[in-house]
Amino acid sequence: MNDNKQPTNLNNTEVVNNDKREMKVENNNNSFIRFLKKSAVQSIIASLLCAIIGLFIGYLVLLIIKPGQANKNFINLIKGFMYSSNKQRRLKYLGTTLTKTAPLILTGLSVLFAYKAGLFNIGAAGQYTMGVVTALYCALVLNLPWYISTLLATIVGGIWGSLSGILKAYLNVNEVISSIMLNWIGLYLGNLIMDNPASWDSVKSETWSLFDAKHANASVRLPNLGLDKVFGGNQYVGIGVIIAIVVAIIIYIVLNKTTFGYELKATGFNRNAAKYSGMHEKRNIILTMAIAGGLAGLSGATLYLTGIMPWYNPANLPSMGFDGISAAFLGGLNPFGTIISSFFITFIIEGGGNLDTTYYSPEIATLITSIIIYLCAFVLFIKTFITKRVNKKIEQTAKKEEK
Repeated sequence: MNDNKQPTNLNNTEVVNNDKREMKVENNNNSFIRFLKKSAVQSIIASLLCAIIGLFIGYLVLLIIKPGQANKNFINLIKGFMYSSNKQRRLKYLGTTLTKTAPLILTGLSVLFAYKAGLFNIGAAGQYTMGVVTALYCALVLNLPWYISTLLATIVGGIWGSLSGILKAYLNVNEVISSIMLNWIGLYLGNLIMDNPASWDSVKSETWSLFDAKHANASVRLPNLGLDKVFGGNQYVGIGVIIAIVVAIIIYIVLNKTTFGYELKATGFNRNAAKYSGMHEKRNIILTMAIAGGLAGLSGATLYLTGIMPWYNPANLPSMGFDGISAAFLGGLNPFGTIISSFFITFIIEGGGNLDTTYYSPEIATLITSIIIYLCAFVLFIKTFITKRVNKKIEQTAKKEEK
């Protein structure tokens, strides 16, 4: 009897000691160490390191090309919209930066949403293209108000994304392969649709301007709610950035606070397990890609319905869809992080226009963002390194307290 009880007592004592040790670790007075344990904090630190290293390498490139001009041009690049000494002009440049940030936020959210559900939406470029074409066709040819054009662009982008979802759900076709093919189909289909006298200026080889009264009226453009006056009279500033931020909040709530979001993530983690637990895994896959596509389609509308640029019927896919991948991963796959990373990427790209083209190409800004994107692949490695260092520090502190 006693022999049988002795191991139990020893085990209980060991458990109590372990509990006390854990309490000492948790009650560690070093609040900074506890702060570093948080996953969100580690993601931010990792992203900042990627950005700093990317900027440093970009500076080295400037040094290699023209050492005497490197310092001045690098400062001009990172100044972005603050480059101008005129306050009115700085506000105008800031407005342009925000206008171009809005679609990048939405394409980033498109990639993020699919990834959280276990899918990789590399087809955001095609979905974005279909959104652009739908929005411009509705505005220039059908002369529809902006809210209908935006809604239809979102729907068409969603349909385009759902095609990859259907192929994945019913035929087990990898969404990466199908969405890449749909990217090119969407591009050339969109170019054919835009080849219309009502929408296409054959002299300039681009779509008509939304500010041209002959082809569109003010109702087709995104409203600015007085933001044009706030940003130095920039007529292109609209409510796109407001829409993007609201959508980011909604995506965060859906993914983290709803049963629907849980089901989507569960399906992504393990499709078969989701099926046997009673979830509609095929429906969830299709819905995920449809929502991701809708976000990318909305992205196209929020940019081109401002009238900031025409559509040129490009031979290559627009970079916005691929830049969304960068924004999502640099933002730590968090909707709010994506907002910050999107602004940073746009800020750097726009800052490339401040470089002295006598010595440097503006594409150096794109090179810097590309390096940062590449470094994003090491975010997990950086987070793991931080976690190991933090845990080691906590253990050392706990041992000192025990003594």
